[in-house]
Amino acid sequence: MQRSLRTWLFLPVLLSLALVVAACEADDDATDDVVDTDDTEIVEDTDDATDDAVVDDEDDAATDDEEAVVEDDGDDAVAEDDDAEATDDADEVADEGDYPDVNELIGGDIIFGDFNWDSAMFHNRVAQFIIEEGYGHQTDVLPGSTLPILQGLEDNDIHAVTEMWVQNMPEWYHEEVEAGTYHDLGSNYVGAIQGWFVPTYVIEGDEERGIEPLAPDLSHVDDLADVWEVFEDEEDSSMGRVYNGVGGWEATEINDVRLRSYGLDEYYNSFLPGSEAALFASLAREYDRGEPWIGYLWTPSWPFAEYELTFIEEPEYTEECWEEVSAAAQEQGTVDEACGFPEVDVNVVVSTELNEHAPHLVDFLTAYESDMELTNAALLYISENDATPEEAAEWWLMEYEDVWTAWVSDDVAQRVMDALQ
Repeated sequence: MQRSLRTWLFLPVLLSLALVVAACEADDDATDDVVDTDDTEIVEDTDDATDDAVVDDEDDAATDDEEAVVEDDGDDAVAEDDDAEATDDADEVADEGDYPDVNELIGGDIIFGDFNWDSAMFHNRVAQFIIEEGYGHQTDVLPGSTLPILQGLEDNDIHAVTEMWVQNMPEWYHEEVEAGTYHDLGSNYVGAIQGWFVPTYVIEGDEERGIEPLAPDLSHVDDLADVWEVFEDEEDSSMGRVYNGVGGWEATEINDVRLRSYGLDEYYNSFLPGSEAALFASLAREYDRGEPWIGYLWTPSWPFAEYELTFIEEPEYTEECWEEVSAAAQEQGTVDEACGFPEVDVNVVVSTELNEHAPHLVDFLTAYESDMELTNAALLYISENDATPEEAAEWWLMEYEDVWTAWVSDDVAQRVMDALQ
């Protein structure tokens, strides 16, 4: 009875323990379910994230690919543009006549020999502008007097001269041309006149300016000895002064031969101005003051467009006389009978190197032809506008288009005209 009672007494406790155990197991199962669920969700989320990342990566990759394609297309477009430009350049070269690269062939710029008088520099600048803008070759200049420029042509240090006063050249110049040392392409212009001139009022006076004739009997070189005092040298009152050419000019040496051979060196000092500009300035100064002046001048030059000038006559030129005068000029000598200058052919001359490597430029320079009127127009422009030879050349090219376009092909002419705009 008591045993049964104890059993019944412990039965509720056992039931409670069983319920507790059951509850714990239930909690564990629930926990496991939660953990499993969470793990599954985490795994699934991770998979989803991975999938999303893969998709994003794929999208990014696709975008990158698209951008790369766009960039490639852009590069292709640039390449196409470059190709188009290259084609245009090729077309331009073709338009230019497929001229050889003269600068490469001669090892540098095409050098023009720059005599130090305006007409020579002007004609050089015209030719240079056409060669640079029309033919695409680079040029430069080398200033000098007659002998250095001739030596430069012989050595191919100078490639072209547009004003070679042929009859003023020493005899050996013509021998070198015959030997092919350099190449004379013919006349730029002809009929240039040179000699000693005075302002016309010195002989005739100028009533409007109130100037009396200062040497009314002066007309010939033989009269100069009688009127030296009219042209008194301001630095040497015992002598007259005749203005000569610039030192280094062949004409200057010839003038001295003529002065000595006429016996005038006993009456006149030969005064050498430092430049063409100084020579013309001396004339302008005395002309404006109405004072006497005598000196060496030539056409074309701007004083003949500005002033009234009278030529002093001399014994007539002959080839025999001139050969003797030219030879004496090389030795600073005299001749028994001197004579006046001949009318001069002013020619274009090129070196053997340019003649060999630039036949298209030789053709152009052979066709280059002006006259004294056209040259005087440029020289007057320089004088009136205080312009440089470069500025005068561009003005002249615009003003006389009908002249120079006859020297070149249509495509060269068009490029030059475009450059002048």
